[in-house]
Amino acid sequence: MWPLYTYHHLLAFLLTFLSYVLLHSSRKTFSNVKVSISAQWTPSALQQNGSTSSLSPGETWEENKLFADVGEATLFLGALDSIFLFSYAMGLYISGVIGDRFNLRYVLTFGLCGSAVTEFVFGTLTEWLHFYNMYFYCILWVINGLLQSTVWPCVVAIMGNWFGKSGRGFIFGLWSACASVGNILGAFLASSVLKYGYEQVFQALKQCQTITLPPPYFTAGLSDYSETGLRSVTRDSDSQRPLMSDDEDELCDDYSIQQRDEEPEPQPKAIGFLQAFCLPGVIPYSLAYACLKLVNYSFFFWLPFYLSNNFGWKEVQADRLSVWYDVGGIVGGTVQGLISDVLGKRAPVLAISLLLAMGALVGYSHSPNNQLVNGALLATTGFLIGGPSNIISSAISADLGRQEALQNSQEALATVTGIVDGTGSIGAAGGQYLVSLIESKLGWMCVFYFFIIMTGCSVLFIIPLLYYEIRSLCRDSQARTHQL
Repeated sequence: MWPLYTYHHLLAFLLTFLSYVLLHSSRKTFSNVKVSISAQWTPSALQQNGSTSSLSPGETWEENKLFADVGEATLFLGALDSIFLFSYAMGLYISGVIGDRFNLRYVLTFGLCGSAVTEFVFGTLTEWLHFYNMYFYCILWVINGLLQSTVWPCVVAIMGNWFGKSGRGFIFGLWSACASVGNILGAFLASSVLKYGYEQVFQALKQCQTITLPPPYFTAGLSDYSETGLRSVTRDSDSQRPLMSDDEDELCDDYSIQQRDEEPEPQPKAIGFLQAFCLPGVIPYSLAYACLKLVNYSFFFWLPFYLSNNFGWKEVQADRLSVWYDVGGIVGGTVQGLISDVLGKRAPVLAISLLLAMGALVGYSHSPNNQLVNGALLATTGFLIGGPSNIISSAISADLGRQEALQNSQEALATVTGIVDGTGSIGAAGGQYLVSLIESKLGWMCVFYFFIIMTGCSVLFIIPLLYYEIRSLCRDSQARTHQL
């Protein structure tokens, strides 16, 4: 039975959703303006194409030249992606621990505003001042990665506090579309503003990213009414129960107004980092997510660049076509989350989707030079790759942070989320430079072979959990048969 939700549940859902939409749109912007940034850093590229730039005069081009050709610029852009993701990954390990010990609202606000300022300096201020320096770009992107790492553990922890196990797969699957919606917003914003210069894209995103400041009760969840003044209308009694459990009996949803007069429960102590790392299921899902996020973020960072370079489509066309991957991810996360709720298990749903994704990658690697066909294949690939990625980073992270091994006595949601997403980001970070290296040496077809191998590895890591959950399903089926 699904719990009843209140206005405050809806507000928590929408504000966390919007916060991460705007944050992720800034990441998408960087991938969507790579061609323009590469051209700005390599004036010889435009000279070879027989065109001129409207961004700066020819004299300034030669003075501010960073790289001799597009190939060198592409490798540096790949290095920046890796630098961002490595710092983001390291920050996640720290931010998860911080999120379980400090006010989530303050940590979230600091990360959002700090990231907006950093990106403004990187993409807008340096262009206005005509200041181009590789080391400065690297330092800014390290800072940006650390600041952005504070956001995801906080928003997942807030959602985990407000929404319990009942319907978690569907709700978190729908909510985790925030990353894909952010990608779509970033792509359309970049394609609309890019004609005025790539620095104006970063300027527009800075304005958008600072508009969401959470209200005081935003991070409270359903257990902190004594601090917020909110009165308990619906207390989700199953919020601490994991999905991965032998006991799948339904708990009654005890939403009692009488509980508001009771003494508040003592706040659980934050779990230690190593203790969280050793919780059941954390390591397998973290390693699987490392491989999966590598593939997912490679599409995220390189898809517009690939479409523009491989098919010769204009940058604006490539930006807008790339959103179909995110559309597929939105639908995939929601549908697969709902199926996992009905099934009562996550791993079988993920395994089937990822095995199908390997075939989808083969199909997309042979896509013809046709935008309609390419968009359809992109949406299919996004459904099968983006869907599982959303489920692991949100619903499964919440399951792991609310499991029976904690005995409801320790706070671990933000810490576990940071571990899972941080490990995934390490894999994604190493992958971004490998993508640029493989593409420059062997071509895009070998890049897709690399994606297929990584997707297969993500399935291998969850095989123990898959075996356990399939056995559990078989036992449940046999028990129902005997009852009949």
